Amino acid sequence: MHSALPTPRVLAQSPLTIALLVALSTPAFAADDGEAAKDQAKNLDGVTVVGQRYLPDYSARKTRSATKTDTPLLDVPQAVTVVTDKLIADQAMTGLTDTLRYMPGVGVAQGEGNRDTPVMRGNSTTGDFFVDGVRDDVQYIRDTYNVERVEALKGPNAMIFGRGGTGGVINRVTRQADGASHRSGSVQFGSDSRKRGTLDFGTGIGDGGNNAGFRVNALYEDSESFRDGFELKRYGINPTFGTDLGANTRLNLSYERFHDERVADRGVPSLNGRPLDVDPSTFFGNAAQSPVEATVDAFDAVLEHDFGNGLQLRNHLRWADYDKFYQNVFPGAVNATAQTVSIAAYNNVTTRKNLFNQTDLVWKTTAGGMQHTVLAGAEFGRQETDNLRMTGYFGAPGSTTTSVNVPLANPTTTTPVEFRPSATDASNHGVAKVAAVYLQDQIELSPRWQAILGLRYDDFRVDLHNNRNGTDFRSDDGLLSPRAGLVFKPIDDVSLYASYSKAYQPRAGDQLASLSASNAALDPETFRNREIGAKWDIRPELQASIAVYQLDRGNVAVTDPADATRMILVDGQTAKGVELGVAGRITEAWQLMGGYAYQTGEITTTQSSSTVAGNRLAQLPKHSASLWNRYDFNQTVGVGLGIIHRGAIFANVDNAVTLPAFTRFDAAVYWTLNPAMQLQVNIENLGDKRYFASAHSNNNISPGAPRSAWVSLNYRF
Repeated sequence: MHSALPTPRVLAQSPLTIALLVALSTPAFAADDGEAAKDQAKNLDGVTVVGQRYLPDYSARKTRSATKTDTPLLDVPQAVTVVTDKLIADQAMTGLTDTLRYMPGVGVAQGEGNRDTPVMRGNSTTGDFFVDGVRDDVQYIRDTYNVERVEALKGPNAMIFGRGGTGGVINRVTRQADGASHRSGSVQFGSDSRKRGTLDFGTGIGDGGNNAGFRVNALYEDSESFRDGFELKRYGINPTFGTDLGANTRLNLSYERFHDERVADRGVPSLNGRPLDVDPSTFFGNAAQSPVEATVDAFDAVLEHDFGNGLQLRNHLRWADYDKFYQNVFPGAVNATAQTVSIAAYNNVTTRKNLFNQTDLVWKTTAGGMQHTVLAGAEFGRQETDNLRMTGYFGAPGSTTTSVNVPLANPTTTTPVEFRPSATDASNHGVAKVAAVYLQDQIELSPRWQAILGLRYDDFRVDLHNNRNGTDFRSDDGLLSPRAGLVFKPIDDVSLYASYSKAYQPRAGDQLASLSASNAALDPETFRNREIGAKWDIRPELQASIAVYQLDRGNVAVTDPADATRMILVDGQTAKGVELGVAGRITEAWQLMGGYAYQTGEITTTQSSSTVAGNRLAQLPKHSASLWNRYDFNQTVGVGLGIIHRGAIFANVDNAVTLPAFTRFDAAVYWTLNPAMQLQVNIENLGDKRYFASAHSNNNISPGAPRSAWVSLNYRF
């Protein structure tokens, strides 16, 4: 395939680094020596270790992210889905969006081929991402190479995470130095010229008295795709260091550099209300002129101190520098005779510097005859963003032609494109500041009843300067975000809960660049979630859950029908649904993870000629389901089988184009060659199903990949 991407400069200067990385790379899922020893110890109790020399674990029992305290998932009055690094490895997942397909009620939009865009409870987002609980909100495509687990915390989460999080948030928990030995590697080859290597190396430092350790996770990938002209190159390195500073204090430091280059692939257009029926490999536009490049540099410092008597302090400082550029030459509408398709182009560059500090004080105490876990905290942050967009003009320099028509039989163009700013293209500089305080109490009312009450106040301010005309806009919002939940445990392993939460989306938007003269003074959008549910620890290794929710969106700005110069705020949409999830081990040999969601959502007030009351929310399937199984026949051979179903969805809220429902099967085979080495084969889309995976708009629809296979060699050293 034709290369559309430049070679990364940093890697080009370090061929030895690449060679060492590929030679030593590790399986993301592989257990460290300490885990292996722990699993072997199970033989003393008559348990036979099956498959690999560790038992992959698809279930999680606790989370810190949902409450900022270590809380059993059984006691969290909220739908939470966790994808562990073991499931990630068993399915050879490489991108963050891969993990979302096994999260009930969570979908994926296209994101114009340059950014992650989950859809949670009818709300798509490009900014509700977090790393170890701290905001990571620039638009880019994330990898899983350094991930311990990925968490979807569904429904508004403002009391914990602040602004946004309207349908939920996605939090990555990363691997940290813990003083233990981690020595494992993976190399992967397969369909579409996939070449990928990962590394996880960790060791203790000193005599062990201070529990000090160093750990590094690293990645290099050079792959193509079933889509003509697509290429992907990315690398990442994430060293971490941890040490005890005395008996009651611990310091963890982390630095990550991640770089991703790829082609912006915006898929195919539609015709007569359906995606265009063309060969799935057909690229529309110009792949060579559609590069994407994102670089992230991030530093984290976490200090924890135990004062004794149930009082603990945790401070997390994160600095991150983002540099993102994308350019796309992409399809528009097919003409009335179905002979040609329009092609347009633009590019965009965004730089952002984030600085956040979170301080949490947790106190476990008894008062009034009840157990309390009290959280008091504060968050301060500053985000400085520069954004520039330029329109593509086709033809000779100085041309004013912003689109060209090309034949459907050959929907690519080599017409020269000049990128320059139009009168309406964004060029701005913005500074967002937040100062927040929050208080939460988890109360054990009795052995069977628990409650959680929390309140957060954010002073959120955005100043935006338009570089083109010198205009300045400002918003200053005081956001009061409540949370309340009640948990009843009829028996120790079952919980029934009800909860209420509220979140806000300020007018600056999730990318902090949407302020204008017409909206800067308006109140933020509101999102209210009401939820009931049940959770059941069927056995220590197997958990199940069900949640029923209603999420209402308010304060949507629309033009006043009585006065076109005014904006008014109306209730905008509602979503309702049922989510079921299961994860864990059925037997020592059989593990599974899966879920089902039934969801409905509609526009409740007409907002424009295309956003009409009664229309169904975009990218929200009525039915969706997934189930992955792994079964180990013995200590040498195991197999995996998965099924993914997504009901029909509308590409856009105008409900003009429908993506048909599909059902896809995936499979895997695991072969342990020796205690330190395993061979793994993954097959995606076993039946070679033709389907459409996601959309950005009515004319940007991504075909699903045909049958593909990857071989991974995973080893410990």
